[in-house]
Amino acid sequence: MPGPMTPMAYPHPVAPPPGYAVLVVSVNRGPYIVPAPTTSKFKIDGQSVPIPGEGTWYVVIPAGPHDVRYTDFLGMPLITTALVAQPGVAYHLSFRFGGWRNRAYDGYGTDVTKFGLWSNYSIALLTLGIFGLLCCGALGPFTTML
Repeated sequence: MPGPMTPMAYPHPVAPPPGYAVLVVSVNRGPYIVPAPTTSKFKIDGQSVPIPGEGTWYVVIPAGPHDVRYTDFLGMPLITTALVAQPGVAYHLSFRFGGWRNRAYDGYGTDVTKFGLWSNYSIALLTLGIFGLLCCGALGPFTTML
């Protein structure tokens, strides 16, 4: 195991060194054709932690407060949450990419999302609705006058 200074995701449980905790991250694929974890970046305190795909991953983190988030490939946050880690404790976070909203839940099923962006599908529906209104609702009557 590399030093705890380099965050790394393991597919199996790991024991934290003294002064560190373990973040147990569960990620679903979402309703997307290409799974959300493969196109998104998992970050702890702004530092990328490579998570190769859906499933459960174990990350050793130093004790203290942390900003935990998933971003898209451009760096725009999709899901953000905060965590204060105590040494020697395992913290469970479940990142769920959904059809309408992206959310984060703790090990007890409590929604701990600080920011959860609407899913790609809901953004596409909203954009198409606005475009349809502008195109057919506002411009349609105007073009009949010409």
